[in-house]
Amino acid sequence: MRKLSSPALRQDKDFVASLQKGLDVLTCFGRGAVKLTLSEVARRTGSSPASARRSLHTLLALDYLESDGKRFWVAPRALLVAHAYLASRPIPQLAQPLLDALSERTRQSASLGKLLDDDVIIVARSTARRSLSTGLGIGSRLPAYCSALGRVVLASLSPSDAAQRVRAMRRVPLTPKCLHEADDVIAEVERCRARGWSANNEELELGVRSIAVPVHDRTGAFVGGLSISVRAERMPMGEFRDSLLPVLQKASLRLGEQVYE
Repeated sequence: MRKLSSPALRQDKDFVASLQKGLDVLTCFGRGAVKLTLSEVARRTGSSPASARRSLHTLLALDYLESDGKRFWVAPRALLVAHAYLASRPIPQLAQPLLDALSERTRQSASLGKLLDDDVIIVARSTARRSLSTGLGIGSRLPAYCSALGRVVLASLSPSDAAQRVRAMRRVPLTPKCLHEADDVIAEVERCRARGWSANNEELELGVRSIAVPVHDRTGAFVGGLSISVRAERMPMGEFRDSLLPVLQKASLRLGEQVYE
């Protein structure tokens, strides 16, 4: 069967728009949006109140949402959607023990991410005992333009595709150190492409540094980005890079040898 791109699939006659709207509603909840009203759901999904109401009613009837009559929130049944991915795809299963070992060895938090729209979504993660304040977990999203993981993933695209994505995405300065102008971000992506790794020095969150490397499977195909993060006060950027980049690169090679997606 010919594999279609996402835009092409959305134009296909078999595309079910109502299912898309329902999934948009289900995934609009998150940190800072734990319980939402109908109007808030409509605003976050860009849908009409009538459309949002139908989706909410359906998800409530199927036990994917709960409600007090005014606000809605995600029910435990929604975990079945995430579990289906985690249980059926090899890379999260293969990455988790490796991330656990990496985190235990370095005493830092490690993540594996893949591109999702203009973000990177965390598909596997191990948090060090000295956890970071970002509160990331599996399913968390990071903006691609200003995260080390994001720049590694963008560097896996062709230069023209990466530049086009960067210029099209919404970019705001999350900290005073955040690179957000298109030309600056594109230059960082190209730097990552040339040297094979990316760094983030308090751009995403003040006090947090991270480095990331690509993971390639045995055929050389890109499968995701692997990152490690540290509190800024624990380690200067130069020491962080020199001591932990080789460890991260070794972990990336090991994971890539096991991936068979």
